[in-house]
Amino acid sequence: MAFSPRFSSSAAIVMLALFIILLLIDGSSSAQLSENFYSKKCPNVFNAVKSVVHSAVAKEPRMGASLLRLHFHDCFVNGCDGSILLDDTSSFKGEKTAPPNNNSVRGFEVIDTIKSKVEAACPGVVSCADILAIAARDSIALLGGPTWNVKLGRRDSKTASFSDASSGVIPPPFSTLSNLISRFQAVGLSARDMVALSGAHTIGKARCTIYRDRIYNDTNIDKSFAKARQKNCPRKSGGTPKDNNVAGLDFKTPNHFDNNYYKNLINKKGLLHSDQELFNGGSTDSLVRAYSNNERAFNSDFAAAIIKMGNIKPLTGSNGQIRKHCRIAN
Repeated sequence: MAFSPRFSSSAAIVMLALFIILLLIDGSSSAQLSENFYSKKCPNVFNAVKSVVHSAVAKEPRMGASLLRLHFHDCFVNGCDGSILLDDTSSFKGEKTAPPNNNSVRGFEVIDTIKSKVEAACPGVVSCADILAIAARDSIALLGGPTWNVKLGRRDSKTASFSDASSGVIPPPFSTLSNLISRFQAVGLSARDMVALSGAHTIGKARCTIYRDRIYNDTNIDKSFAKARQKNCPRKSGGTPKDNNVAGLDFKTPNHFDNNYYKNLINKKGLLHSDQELFNGGSTDSLVRAYSNNERAFNSDFAAAIIKMGNIKPLTGSNGQIRKHCRIAN
C-alpha cells in the first residue's frame, strides 16, 4: 500500500524534528565534562599527575597554592582552556605578563613536567587545561584539604589574550566586596562560591607590593598583625628587593589547607584588602563565621565551587586542540 503524499510529508517533518532533537542532545552531551573521560583513553593520567605534584609540593609546599592559582587564573579568562600556559608568539601577546599574572603566577615548570610524563603514557590525549584541573585537586589534597572527582574533557585554546587577562575579570587584591561578588557572578559563580573559593588563601603567600597598602593604610586591621608584617615590607616602594618579600596569606598555617583563613578574618588579620572585605560588616560576614566554625562545611562548599569553576566555558568536542606542549600551540 502506498502512503499518501500528505502522510509522507507529515512523517518527514516528524522524522526531521526527531533528528534535530537528537543532534541537540548529542551536541549538549559532547559539551559536558565527565569524571571518567580518560578511563579508557588514558587510565593512568591521575597517577602521572599526582606523582609530579607530590614531588613538587614535598620540595616546596607553596607550590600547591601556585598550581591551584594557575587553574583559577586560567578559568577566569575566557574559560578553562589552558590559555594561561601559552608563551607569547609573533601573532599574540598572551596572559603571562598581564598585570594579574606578571611576576605572580608560577608553577609552569611543574606543569611542563606533568605534561611530558602524561604524553609519554598517552600521546596527544590529555589536555593542558585538564592537567591544571587535576593538579589543583591533588595540591589541595596533599596539603590536607578536601578531595573531589575532577570533571574532565576540556581541550586547549590555540591562543591567549593579554588584554582579556588585563581587563579586570580576575579580581585584584584591592577589590571591594561588591566588586568581588560581581566578578564571580560574571562567570557564573555565586557569592557563596566566591567566599568558599577565597578560602584557597588558607595556603600560599603574597608579595609585599600586593599587601603594602593594606598593612599601612587600612583601618580594619589588627595593629599588632600589621606591625609584624611591616617589618619585612617597608612603607616606601622604590623598586627595592624588599618589594618581593613574601608573607603567608594565612599566617598561622600557610602550608596546610584548613579554615584558619576565616578565623583570621574575624580577628581582622586578613593579609589582603580583598580578603578582609569578606568580613567587614557586609553580606558575607555570616558565611565567614560559618566556615570559621565548621571546617567540614567549608571543605564541602570549596569542592563544589571549584568543580563549578572548572566548568566555566570549556572547549570541548572539536573546539580547540590537545597541545603536545603546554607552552605552545600545535
